Amino acid sequence: MKNELRTIIKDVAHLEASIDHIADSDDLYEAGLSSLNTIQLMLAIEKHFNIEIPDEMLNRQLFQSIDSLAGAVTQLQRAEQSA
Repeated sequence: MKNELRTIIKDVAHLEASIDHIADSDDLYEAGLSSLNTIQLMLAIEKHFNIEIPDEMLNRQLFQSIDSLAGAVTQLQRAEQSA
């Protein structure tokens, strides 16, 4: 899943730093993620993983790192499966 997220980030976010040089725990905002790119990233993640990120999850911490995004996607996928 983290590799899929890396591909989405690379295609959508247009970070200043190369995605290949960003660790899973690195701060994506420090790597150049903007608020506009955050919205584009959210939409791409929702489409790719067929999930909907609820408004209450939408905050800076969610998009802080690849680790935080992967955790959220996993949580939302589990919730979908148990529904």
